[in-house]
Amino acid sequence: MPPPRNDQREYPPVQATTELAPLVADFFAKAPPPQRVRLLNGLLRPVGPLALVTVAAGAFASLLPATRWHAVTATLDDALRVTAGQVLELARYVEQKSPESIAQLPDLLADSPLWVSSLSGALLLLALRAWRRKG
Repeated sequence: MPPPRNDQREYPPVQATTELAPLVADFFAKAPPPQRVRLLNGLLRPVGPLALVTVAAGAFASLLPATRWHAVTATLDDALRVTAGQVLELARYVEQKSPESIAQLPDLLADSPLWVSSLSGALLLLALRAWRRKG
């Protein structure tokens, strides 16, 4: 049996990927409905059908298409139904599966006045910009 490996270059620290999800969830909770829809759709873009029924205890299962699989699109009703806690779990999943999707959030919501007018938006934007520079 080979000895355990301690090479951090191969295994990035978990802490580096868990700081953005709470900021995303907080931003979602304070965003107006149209921004919630855009944020939710941005987070759902890389999510497959199996994850839809498992992430956040199946909170996104209702978005699973009844016919052939294709990209998921959330509606305004979906964005109003989803809680910040469920978005937190979704953002954590997306951070692990597709970090580039998290990095694209500022572009997705660039015209939102919440980036500069709210503490949660400003913190998320700053954190995402710093995260982009590190990567």
